[in-house]
Parts: sequence; structure tokens; C-alpha cells
Amino acid sequence: MLKFICYPKCTTCQKAKKWLDDNKIEYEIRDIKEDNPNFEELIVWYKISGLPLKKLFNTSGLLYKSMELKDKLPTMSVEEQLKLLATDGMLVKRPLVIGESFVLVGFKEIEWREKLI
Repeated sequence: MLKFICYPKCTTCQKAKKWLDDNKIEYEIRDIKEDNPNFEELIVWYKISGLPLKKLFNTSGLLYKSMELKDKLPTMSVEEQLKLLATDGMLVKRPLVIGESFVLVGFKEIEWREKLI
């Protein structure tokens, strides 16, 4: 079963959820603010995604900006960055779709269609 990790108030997450529902794709939903990803999950997702670690950060979020992470991340280790992501779900880019062998970060319909349909 796919995991759909989102922030329900986020309009992009709402569009992604509608897309999943419209395409009759089954998933378990998880509110990233109420149940933020833990360090162990983030390690696995980062490795499976194949993406640069910065892509897992919600760089347009208020928390990211208020913590001035644009300047701090380049000097942090991978472990430090993952531990930071685990402190607050609002730092994590969303929505996320977690499958057995893939992780989709953000809602890009073309990418989702290739992986999910």
C-alpha cells in the first residue's frame, strides 16, 4: 500500500490527493504536521529517492526561511540534515508518495503518472 504523506491545508497536497483519488490509486494518508517523519524513515526515503538531500527540504516554507537554512545546510552533514528534517514535518517537502522501491517528492503529475499508472 502506498503512503501519501501530506499537509491537508496545503493546496498542492490537496491537488495531489484529488489526482490520486481521480486515478483510483489506493493509499494510506498521513498528516506530516501531526506525524512527522522520523530519522530512520528519512534515511530510507532519501536513499530510495536518489535525490539530492536538499530536495527533501520545503525550501519555500516559512520555517525553512526563518531558520535561515539556505545558508546553514551547505555546512551540515547528511546525518545532521536528516536529524533536522525529523524535528518538524513542516521542514519536509510535500506531498510525498512512498512505494516499496520509490519515493515521489512534490507533486509533478507527469512523474506521478509514470510511477503510479
